[in-house]
Amino acid sequence: MGKNLFIAEKPSVAKEFAKVLNVNGNASKGYLESDNSVVTWCVGHLVTMSYPEVYDAALKKWSFQTLPFIPEHFLYEVIPGVSKQFNIVKGLLNRDDVSCIYVCTDSGREGEYIYRLVDDMAKVSPDKEKRRVWIDSQTEEEIKRGIKEAKLLSEYDNLSSAAYLRAKSDYLMGINFSRVLSLKYGRTIMDYLNNGRWSAVSVGRVMTCVLGMVVKREREIRDFVKTPFYRVIGNFGYEEQKFDGEWRAVKGSQYFESHLLYKENGFNKKEDAQKLIDELKIETPAVKAVICKAEKKKEKKNPPLLFNLAELQNTCSKLFKISPDETLKIVQELYEKKLVTYPRTDARVLSTAVAKEIHKNISGLRNYALVRDIASGILEAQSYKGIEKTKYVNDKQITDHYAIIPTGQGFNALNSVTQTAARVYEVIVRRFLCIFYPSAEYLKINITAERLKESFFASFKIMTKEGYLAIASASFAKQKLTDKQAQTTEGSADDAADNDNKLDKNAIEKIKQLKKGMEIDLFSAEIKEGETSPPKRYNSGSMILAMENAGQLIEDEDLRAQIKGSGIGTSATRAEILSKLVNIKYLSLNKKTQIITPTLLGEMIYDVVFASIHALLNPELTASWELGLTMVADGKITEEEYMMKLNSFITNHVQNVKSKNYQNLFKPYFDKAAANYKTSKKTAKKTTAKSGTDNSKTKNKQA
Repeated sequence: MGKNLFIAEKPSVAKEFAKVLNVNGNASKGYLESDNSVVTWCVGHLVTMSYPEVYDAALKKWSFQTLPFIPEHFLYEVIPGVSKQFNIVKGLLNRDDVSCIYVCTDSGREGEYIYRLVDDMAKVSPDKEKRRVWIDSQTEEEIKRGIKEAKLLSEYDNLSSAAYLRAKSDYLMGINFSRVLSLKYGRTIMDYLNNGRWSAVSVGRVMTCVLGMVVKREREIRDFVKTPFYRVIGNFGYEEQKFDGEWRAVKGSQYFESHLLYKENGFNKKEDAQKLIDELKIETPAVKAVICKAEKKKEKKNPPLLFNLAELQNTCSKLFKISPDETLKIVQELYEKKLVTYPRTDARVLSTAVAKEIHKNISGLRNYALVRDIASGILEAQSYKGIEKTKYVNDKQITDHYAIIPTGQGFNALNSVTQTAARVYEVIVRRFLCIFYPSAEYLKINITAERLKESFFASFKIMTKEGYLAIASASFAKQKLTDKQAQTTEGSADDAADNDNKLDKNAIEKIKQLKKGMEIDLFSAEIKEGETSPPKRYNSGSMILAMENAGQLIEDEDLRAQIKGSGIGTSATRAEILSKLVNIKYLSLNKKTQIITPTLLGEMIYDVVFASIHALLNPELTASWELGLTMVADGKITEEEYMMKLNSFITNHVQNVKSKNYQNLFKPYFDKAAANYKTSKKTAKKTTAKSGTDNSKTKNKQA
């Protein structure tokens, strides 16, 4: 009987498999071996797509004549820096005594691609049995389950096809669009910046769309004109208790749908607001108003859904002011140390199978001091039972992996991680435990008072049961931190108790007594001036969410959960795309605030793309390419159908760029953008040489 070969994506993962399989030895050989098993590893990508000049030496020089470049058959090559490990893996894959190959690369599209490239390049015999290990964590139990339940690799052929197509899309769009725009307008950009060096225009399927989102938002902010408006606030009283009410021009008011209004609760001009106050005929000490509506209703706030990678990146950006790329590195480390489940997931729910065993995760958390009592309480109350019937468990919302949750293991490793990583872990743990707690409950009171047919509105929101909010706030949020990294966690009690009127319990009891038809005192009314606000700039976290939702920045998390379809990029690539745009100086990221803004060079690239290949800036279109890859993975469309559309898209746009000449039209747009940068040309001049590179050189991880 032959040996089983297990091939992981990284040495650290291979080490965990070796422990479970009782395989020891000297890792310096590039593999470990026992009587029954061999364990080896890649080091990320071992194989990459070949540069165009490998197809034809003439393609090394960029020219219009060689575009569009769309090879009939794609060429691949071993990455020189890891050729030693590739040869080791190749030798093991083709050993006569290896009868079954277990593919243990990361359980996702990119992990599938990494192995398939090696398999193709090594020319592994089709007669060898190949099985796919698909796991959600690196705990011993999960690794054993993954090996036991490993399916034939052929069952993942559609996923493999989608992975190859993703790489081809990025490769072809990057090379063709970067080259044609560089040849056409690269000199125009450099001349404007007084940069003697010629430099390429870097364009990508996803990165250019993200650049467009940031530039468009920045220009919306610049063009925004603040508009003042004037609200009228009445001060009311009942049995010595005072509260404020806001006037609104509802039906019955003389100002209903008046042209004098900015909105129903404000005037365009201060003098009109003052006229209303005069018409109310308020005298000292008070006049009477009548309660025309007094509503009391109970509201519940459910625990939020669990973290997927995008939600975690957004939360960490808010709490710790760290970039999505840093968050991914941290959660990947936590995963490799067995502390959490697989991080590169889009799901925010659990599977039914996991829900049945979830008490094991909770039980393990009794060994984590910060939540020991919470975990024990959940187990004692058995509140985890029935979780499979809630919104937190839904097999239909899971594709490759379920949400990020703690494994309940690996606590010794917490001593070796950074303080920020430990805090990220606590946030994940608390989000997980919240779903086993009841909802927070509130009493909401809405009062409408009328004076001379003009209505004032007051609302009160009082927490009656803390529910999950009792455990939602992380411990570090309550400490005085010198680095001021964290103030409060998402969903804290302070955030929830957003009363329009801050009243104590005695005051609330008096407000509860108000009923329709009762008279209350109106002591005074005052004008409060406000002004409209411009759109907010993206921060690193909100950008990840906007990418996940195809360009829509949706603040409400329940609404985000309802959005179906693919976003821009994937959970595994979004942080890297953002990081690349910063590295090539198209975007600027403030590390302290995580606010993202464009650079002058980035705005110039935007203008060039807007005029030449506008489709690259369309979030919905960019998302549709990702959806197409998902459809290939699901077997709904074929590789041929996808490639036909891709080739047509590239050919049409390349030919369009070649046939048009906009060089003389850009200067006014560049001038308008440059006016917003003090040292714009000098700064951009220094960065252009770094930014423009042929995208064929970053083929595997390309945006």
